Amino acid sequence: MQTILFAACLALAQVPAAPAKEATVPVAAPLSFYSESFPFQWDRTIPLTANVDGLKVSKIFFNKRMIQGGVLGMLKTTEFGTRAQVEVTNTSTLPRVPGFAVAVLDRDGRLLGVASGGTKLGTLSPGETETFDLNFTQVKERLASGATFILAVELRN
Repeated sequence: MQTILFAACLALAQVPAAPAKEATVPVAAPLSFYSESFPFQWDRTIPLTANVDGLKVSKIFFNKRMIQGGVLGMLKTTEFGTRAQVEVTNTSTLPRVPGFAVAVLDRDGRLLGVASGGTKLGTLSPGETETFDLNFTQVKERLASGATFILAVELRN
């Protein structure tokens, strides 16, 4: 019995192995895409001139959302998160569905924070201008000391 098992194992070992399959990389759907790096400024409007298939990105603004409120005559400032505001205009004749990602880096290229966002429901109609709030969460405390930021815009159908 052992001789038969040994012979079967020896026969299998001599059969040439099938060539290994190459890993297939998923191909992204053909969408409009834009990505560029810019100098960073905290709490100041940064003008932009990006155009992604008729979606004009005109400016971005980084800050903390602060609201002054009053409770029994006492002023209290409440923070409502850290954000990047991106203003865009659809200059095309077709509706657009944009998505945005922003990464802020320090002078040494270290990542200080990332935010993303875009249309939730519906589209950005032709001729319409809209401001999108991209929220930074968890990793955000060093954003004000950023040196550069990367903006990515992706249109989806």
